[in-house]
Amino acid sequence: MGEYAGGEARGAARKKKASQAEQLRAELARKIAFFVGAEEKRITGIPELTLHRRTGPTEPCPATYEPAVTVMAQGRKRVELGRNVFLYDPARYLLTAIDLPAVSRVVEASEERPCLAMSLKLDMGVVREVLIRDEMRAAGAAGERPAMAVGRTTPEFLSACCRLVDLLGAPEDAPFLAGMIVREIIYRILRGPEGARLRAIATLGEPSQRTAKAVAWILANYAKPLRVEELAEMAGMGVSTLHHHFRALTAMSPLQYQKQIRLQAARARMLTADVDAASAAYEVGYESASQFSREYRRFFGRPPRRDVGMLRSPEAPAMEGVG
Repeated sequence: MGEYAGGEARGAARKKKASQAEQLRAELARKIAFFVGAEEKRITGIPELTLHRRTGPTEPCPATYEPAVTVMAQGRKRVELGRNVFLYDPARYLLTAIDLPAVSRVVEASEERPCLAMSLKLDMGVVREVLIRDEMRAAGAAGERPAMAVGRTTPEFLSACCRLVDLLGAPEDAPFLAGMIVREIIYRILRGPEGARLRAIATLGEPSQRTAKAVAWILANYAKPLRVEELAEMAGMGVSTLHHHFRALTAMSPLQYQKQIRLQAARARMLTADVDAASAAYEVGYESASQFSREYRRFFGRPPRRDVGMLRSPEAPAMEGVG
């Protein structure tokens, strides 16, 4: 009898928690809709926080995801990282622990029920501050999982997200309170299983943290020739060990990572600075314009000139951004 009563109580508690989460997801969607208005992307007065809105599904779009947590209050999105596929929606947030070139698309959105999301950039220094607290216990080993994961949006996590968005309506309070709420959100992530990789990347001396340094170097120096031996030395690893950890984190090799960053940078240069394909190719580190054109077409699906022309046309769908 006691076991039955205990099971019934636990079932009731789970139902109550699920109901709370559903209410908070709806509340977060209302708040994001209010503050984002008709914009597709709003950079807010809270430096780490960006709001997103889409009124229809989008085409697959290569984009570099920064270290961030993205919470989908309404709608659904798909992200491909190598062969890994991540789907996130109101029940699941997306966590990215390092800069990762991926292909993303909104798969569920409409005028009546737009895709509404908030993206919170993560500062590894702040993550380390949270980790050094005595009450922070380990959340399991990171294993071979990439530096991207989905986690469950619990009532506690959603409550913190709602309070952070609320501060957009109280700019006088945001400078003092935003940092506290951001730390609470990071705390909630680190306590869950999906926080294991974030913990490893933020912990000085860990293989994931040393590999992340190599990733950051490529991102900052993508136009320079890449010598994997020097990269391995920088990370304090052998070449084969670096390759293993790099692929585990990013789902690609260092050279593949550099190529994707170069191609995205070249596309951005052609769109924003009005440079031609050959000039963009040399600016991002290619020595051969013909090789650049071949790789560009393979990656984006169209040759550079036609791709940029289509993106500039008034009829072109908006490019999908991160979040």
